Amino acid sequence: MSSLEDICGGLPLHPLPENRGRKKGVPHAPVRTPNLTAQEEKLALQNALRYFPPEVHKELALEFAEELKLYGHIYMYRFCPEIEMRAYPIEEYPCKTKSAAAIMHMIMNNLDPSVAQFPQELVTYGGNGQVFSSWAQFWLVMHYLSEMTEEQTLVMYSGHPLGLFPSHRYAPRLIITNGMVIPNYSSRDEYEKMFAMGVTMYGQMTAGSYCYIGPQGIVHGTVLTVLNAGRRYLGKEDLAGRVFVTSGLGGMSGAQAKAAVIAGCVGIIAEVDEAALLKRYRQGWLMEITDSLDHCIARLRDARENKITLSLGYHGNVVDLWERLVYELDTTGEQLVDLGSDQTSCHNPFSGGYYPVQLSFEEANQLMSTNPGRFRTLVQESLRRQVAAINRLSDKGMVFWDYGNAFLLEAQRAGADVEKRGANKTEFRYPSYVQHIMGDIFSLGFGPFRWVCTSGDPQDLATADLIATSVLEDAIHQGVSASVKQQYHDNIHWIRQAGRHSLVVGSQARILYSDRKGRVSIAVAINRAIAEKRIKAPVVLSRDHHDVSGTDSPYRETSDICDGSAFCADMAVQNFVGDAVRGATWVALHNGGGVGWGEVINGGFGLVLDGSAEAEEQAKMMLSWDVSNGVARRCWSGNSNAYETICQAMEETGKLKVTLPHKVVDESILEQALHR
Repeated sequence: MSSLEDICGGLPLHPLPENRGRKKGVPHAPVRTPNLTAQEEKLALQNALRYFPPEVHKELALEFAEELKLYGHIYMYRFCPEIEMRAYPIEEYPCKTKSAAAIMHMIMNNLDPSVAQFPQELVTYGGNGQVFSSWAQFWLVMHYLSEMTEEQTLVMYSGHPLGLFPSHRYAPRLIITNGMVIPNYSSRDEYEKMFAMGVTMYGQMTAGSYCYIGPQGIVHGTVLTVLNAGRRYLGKEDLAGRVFVTSGLGGMSGAQAKAAVIAGCVGIIAEVDEAALLKRYRQGWLMEITDSLDHCIARLRDARENKITLSLGYHGNVVDLWERLVYELDTTGEQLVDLGSDQTSCHNPFSGGYYPVQLSFEEANQLMSTNPGRFRTLVQESLRRQVAAINRLSDKGMVFWDYGNAFLLEAQRAGADVEKRGANKTEFRYPSYVQHIMGDIFSLGFGPFRWVCTSGDPQDLATADLIATSVLEDAIHQGVSASVKQQYHDNIHWIRQAGRHSLVVGSQARILYSDRKGRVSIAVAINRAIAEKRIKAPVVLSRDHHDVSGTDSPYRETSDICDGSAFCADMAVQNFVGDAVRGATWVALHNGGGVGWGEVINGGFGLVLDGSAEAEEQAKMMLSWDVSNGVARRCWSGNSNAYETICQAMEETGKLKVTLPHKVVDESILEQALHR
């Protein structure tokens, strides 16, 4: 068993570790089908071997070639470390700086088997969200971090540690880019080839930026989505007896069951992978599981009629579930569903992100590697069947939304009936949750802000939770608008519920949605608690890339941008650069995430609070920018909430000056000018 000192010692070469291959009894990523030419296979092998000295090339070349043949990628299983992979207390890492130790803490959390979806393939979530491309990269990064000083920056190219470069103490300690491919070559097929050759990587959002905090990271957003869907679509604050049907329990989608319970509704979640289903059940995130549709419908009816809060995992294909619900409607006249969505990994539909209803889980995994063309055909056929069932239920009153996982986009590409006539190309028959629910929240400056207590002590997290609650209560007492007040109340309720629902999986972390003022105030209060020893060790601040400013994604985060700029990525790139120059400890910029490769540019950050006055100033400056950038962009696009929010920010921040739009009041002059 390796120690942290061993892990930080660099690649183990003398002797080479035993080649144990793939571990049995743990989930593994689906086999990839990159379709490399003979020359590309040679290049992939050559690229993998360049991490090692020539004397071991002959031995490693044979097994690396076998991995490429069997799995479509060289993960270097031999170098998967024999250590309990988890977020260790920060003081246990052998580092020269606390910032480097905090980054190590976050990396090992992303690879913790209780957190990661496919830990041996270095996939944290989403089916293909990589932390690194290979285990050699993990060893090198940990070694570099152990050697890093406050006058060096580690540069990461798509999982590859380019090296430590001289910088200064105010520069980021780590700069990450993932998947920065020339736009004309940013296709799925090209990605599969480049990933197999080890030259690029899909970091999803918080996988490749080392900021994932387990499914809790999306629980809160899902709770807010379901609560606000109830308010908007059903006119209800109380969701008791209301039924929410969806799919996916593997990675981030695992949050849906817990969110349904916190929101107080009846959640029915389908999952084809029994291992993922059982993982969530054993973690206490699912109340019940079944593989019987009859039992599923019976429990749904009972919970609906008696207004029982329930999360029920159905082990089976969601298409079967949707079609059974249509059958119940047709035979009994009873509409059993109020709200519906989908969280399969449709950004990656042909490589394990979506399983077609015509095949068992095992048959699908085999076919996707042996006959990818046939598999693609079945996936698209399955998507058409799923949409047909959803449409039938929607016509009878069910409300469905796209959860930003490219479900409607891929359904459209499959020929399903999702078209919204007369709409622009980012709109479908059903709205995305950003367009109808979360977009207005983003425009108020609210988004998924999070903190990680690197001591690993639950008491530190409890203290930070109390601090955050107190900050929001004080803000309400001082006076805020009605819309902001509702968001603060929702988040206070969330934090109190979070403690009761045992949401921590992996690191001692918490997430809540907050605006610029709330984030800055919480950061300052936590930093002072560290200085006063009420919190025993540094705290990492971060956020999901899925935020106000972090992501340009025309089918999700920026799908409600209606001035023609939804396909532009200036906001996310500017955010990455702006965070770097305002005090972030590390920054990341990614291609892909959420709706898939080539569809998104997104970025994130990590900021280490150590109790110093310097950390407080960095937090104030960086967090203010990190929110205001996106609010200003949304304001310029014509969003009235964002206009009011940025104007208020300018009043409160003397140095902030934003270009405000002038609205065309009389739109008839546009027609007159264009058709005279």
